[in-house]
Amino acid sequence: MIALNDTYKLAFRYTQAQVQAFADVTGDQNPIHIDAEYASTTPFKKPIMHGFLSGSVFSKVFGTLFPGEGTIYLRQTMEFLRPMYVETDYEAVFTVKEINAEKHRAIVETVIYDTTTQKACLRGEAEVMNDKKI
Repeated sequence: MIALNDTYKLAFRYTQAQVQAFADVTGDQNPIHIDAEYASTTPFKKPIMHGFLSGSVFSKVFGTLFPGEGTIYLRQTMEFLRPMYVETDYEAVFTVKEINAEKHRAIVETVIYDTTTQKACLRGEAEVMNDKKI
């Protein structure tokens, strides 16, 4: 059972091949994500990851790790604070902010940090439900 103020952390990184696969699945072929030459002409100087690919780590964690199997994702807010890049180490941090035991629901703060700079790249809040773990 998860409890108020519980925290879960997951280190991760993405490859350019994963970015390309995401572009193929979603149809978002914006060259800022997949064309290094194009991206070099932008303020970012190199390709940046799709924001929703970056945040997709939240779904992985909720559905398989914390609280895990049986979790239903009800909502997610995301604020994109800094660009995220391939082959960069990140850490997703999940902190339980509210519990509604009667409805088996939790509000969880979701933040992704660049592990080199320790700066937040993405932050938001999720609501999840799990009849066996909340």
